[in-house]
Amino acid sequence: MHTIRLWLSLVAVSSSMMVFAQGAKNIIISEVQTANESGIEDSYGDRNAWVELENTSYSTYNVRGMFITTNRAVLNKHLSAPERIKLMSVIPSGDDRTGMGARKHLLLFLNTNPAKSLLHLSAPIAQNATQWIALYNANGVELIDSVTVPVLSTDESYARVGNKWTVRKPDVVTPGVGNSIVATQQSKSKIDKFKENDPHGFAMALMAMGIVFMCLALLWLFFMLFGMLMRHIETAKRVAHKQPIKPITKTVEITAEIGHKTSNILQEGLDMKGIDMEVYMSVIGMALRQYEDDVHDVESGIITIKPKDTGWDDEYAQMTQFHNPVTPANPQSQNIPTTPEFI
Repeated sequence: MHTIRLWLSLVAVSSSMMVFAQGAKNIIISEVQTANESGIEDSYGDRNAWVELENTSYSTYNVRGMFITTNRAVLNKHLSAPERIKLMSVIPSGDDRTGMGARKHLLLFLNTNPAKSLLHLSAPIAQNATQWIALYNANGVELIDSVTVPVLSTDESYARVGNKWTVRKPDVVTPGVGNSIVATQQSKSKIDKFKENDPHGFAMALMAMGIVFMCLALLWLFFMLFGMLMRHIETAKRVAHKQPIKPITKTVEITAEIGHKTSNILQEGLDMKGIDMEVYMSVIGMALRQYEDDVHDVESGIITIKPKDTGWDDEYAQMTQFHNPVTPANPQSQNIPTTPEFI
């Protein structure tokens, strides 16, 4: 029974050590800067050489207890673990940033006083010579990653892009950021350019407001068109309910009747001067009806004239002072004119 428990304990310890070792293998050195003159500053405003670590896995790993060294003497295989650890700078615990998340980066300042911060290490850096930097596991024996940095000019860095290392110019140095994007573009990202062109954020504010108002306008247009469509549908339903659509046969009959009348007008248009035969016959019928009902002036057409003597042109009566009064026995014999009288 005790033997079984012992074997299980050994398997558990070995498995945890294997998992721990496998997690440490995912931590690599991704970028180094040995001559930092105008680059990134620490919390005290100082510019120091730095090394950047990257977690290449998709799980979190804490690098506390691991070691950074720039002394090649640690490569001596005859050194014991305590002797090798004395030549290294340990990454202390107590800072949450040492718990590196998936695909995250951690910046460690070198050649500085560890009393400043838990991320400040005393590992020395030579600016004018080739520099070797190594990362060791927490046991002080296993070498995790190492790189030989060439002599760099001021503010240049040595960065890993994929499986290759390259010297980066000062304008494309990326402390704490992935190297692949800048390496492929060899220029600043669009966000960085936008920040440079709009340092106060006015363009960003106008763009955001424009997008919001454009969305509101689109929503207003959509609901307006949708409302018009629904109103037309409701109106069509009410009309169809109150005035049902006539059968198609009735429509055909009306169309045929209109065509017949049009044909008659075209055929009789010249004789009737464009008047429909039915209208013409209606006018004649109306006139005959009025004649039968004596709706007209009554005239006999007979004129009767009777002669009447007025004496208005009787010369004898007007000139009695020149003639003797003579009473004519027969006025007709005397040729006395007479005036016709109407009877």
